[in-house]
Amino acid sequence: MLSLLVARAMASDTKFFVKVFPAQKPKKVPKAVTEALKGVASAKAMGRMKKESVECPVVKHEVGFLVCFACPSFIRRVSGEVHCAGGDGPPREWLIG
Repeated sequence: MLSLLVARAMASDTKFFVKVFPAQKPKKVPKAVTEALKGVASAKAMGRMKKESVECPVVKHEVGFLVCFACPSFIRRVSGEVHCAGGDGPPREWLIG
């Protein structure tokens, strides 16, 4: 019973489920994002994440995964899928080309 309640609570705060895919060409990531994530992820993990992208449902185009990871709407990443709250999305200055 408790696990059912927890599953419902987790589903209610997640608005979008977005697949993570390898990028054809790695997206440029702003310095503000990499600086913000310095203590959170290792250099090796950040290097790997720079080569991944997601189709952002908030801004309606492909963004690099590091931008998604630093976004206030990011909830979690599970098995190659991002759970997104669908709020305001990443700041406009993070969306490079």
